[in-house]
Amino acid sequence: MNQIGILGVVHNEELRIQHGLTLETIKALILEFDPDVICGEVLPASWDKYRQNSLDRGYWGEPASEYYESIFPLCEEKGYAFEPIDWVELDVWNDFDPMRHYSEEARIKLEAKSGEWWEKQLAAAGKGTVAFNCEAFDETTRLKYQWLERLDAEAHAFRWTGRHIIMMQRIKNAIKRHPGKKMLCIVGADHNHVLNEELRKMEQLEVWYPLK
Repeated sequence: MNQIGILGVVHNEELRIQHGLTLETIKALILEFDPDVICGEVLPASWDKYRQNSLDRGYWGEPASEYYESIFPLCEEKGYAFEPIDWVELDVWNDFDPMRHYSEEARIKLEAKSGEWWEKQLAAAGKGTVAFNCEAFDETTRLKYQWLERLDAEAHAFRWTGRHIIMMQRIKNAIKRHPGKKMLCIVGADHNHVLNEELRKMEQLEVWYPLK
């Protein structure tokens, strides 16, 4: 049986400091969980580039800073295997902006509403032992993405549902490559609830979420 944990993070250093989910805290949580394998929200192409040149920071802000500043070096230090699980097709990503069909006036109002959702997420983030890793944050996030789906179901299917289908399949493939190993999925915290729900549907898998 595989054990698999989920750790949701934020990709912004200011937010990490404000909410106490610093790189040092992330490192401590990883070391305490002590995985054999880390599945990270990194594109396979970016992981390949990093392995060829550790100074290559990818593109479009990917991979996020916590990977090359902390997680990748920790994998090398501790001998953790790393599996990239993310999926984004940048050449068509912006074509599926959920606000693409709205007028400029409507977009301004919707963007303000999106900002309100983010503030609600931030307010809920501290209601667990580990910031951004709790039911209050996950439920607020779930409601936010239901709202986004109502704005544009096709964009939601492309950017959110389809992305998670691929991410989950990559996790399943990683489990096959590492049978019986202890694994940790590190993703942006918005993905926590989806991974938690989907992983708990799998047999012969013990899910740890939140980690504490």
